Amino acid sequence: MIAEVVAAMKQSISDAQMIAPRLDWALFLDIDGTLLDIAPRPEDVKVPRTLPPTLAKIAERLGGALALASGRTLAEIDWLMAPLRPTCLAEHGAVLRYPSGATAIANADRAVPARWGIELGAAVRSWPGVLVEKKAYGLAIHFRLAPEREDDVRELVAAVAQDPANFEVLPARMAFEIRHRGLTKAAAVESFMPHPPFAGRTPVFVGDDVTDEDGFRAAKARGGLGLNVKEAFDGEPAKVRRWLETFAASKAH
Repeated sequence: MIAEVVAAMKQSISDAQMIAPRLDWALFLDIDGTLLDIAPRPEDVKVPRTLPPTLAKIAERLGGALALASGRTLAEIDWLMAPLRPTCLAEHGAVLRYPSGATAIANADRAVPARWGIELGAAVRSWPGVLVEKKAYGLAIHFRLAPEREDDVRELVAAVAQDPANFEVLPARMAFEIRHRGLTKAAAVESFMPHPPFAGRTPVFVGDDVTDEDGFRAAKARGGLGLNVKEAFDGEPAKVRRWLETFAASKAH
């Protein structure tokens, strides 16, 4: 009997389409792999024309308590979501934009050493399809266009990123991310939830990979939900978007 109850609970959590949207939520959304389908290169992603207005409608219904949380830069987020300028966390927490539009930026010592980017870029020149994405604070090395290079890229990143006390290497979707240990997506929940319009709401964090797990834990620590796209939406951003469209149009309570 207990096993049946546990199985039913898992099914209800794994089928997020069945989770009734609530107007007392504070909604935190990853971008790549959650709102948008992964592309061979980060700049190649396609933004459905209905997505920004859907997010705007949900933000309105939640009194503004919607935020994006991404490893992308703030400029990239604004480019992708135009004309929206959403409350957001960029570069895994290095940059925060509050509902007021004010921004908070991490100290420079949390940026990945510039020499690592130079070394990685030089090393992969002879590996067609392997791309080094340099950001102000972090690095991502993509091998989606050269999946046979996964082990080579893993070994290369481990050899270059030699400061385990301060920086970590995380597996992403056909990529590896290097970030400071003090920068995580948990900052979206921890920084925004104490303040209006997020305060007093139930945090719900939706994401798809390892870098989102900190956000899941932060949301759950405040009595909320962490929805993994792989489990809750069969790994399909299109299903996330349909769920959001339903939310925008529903009579949530």
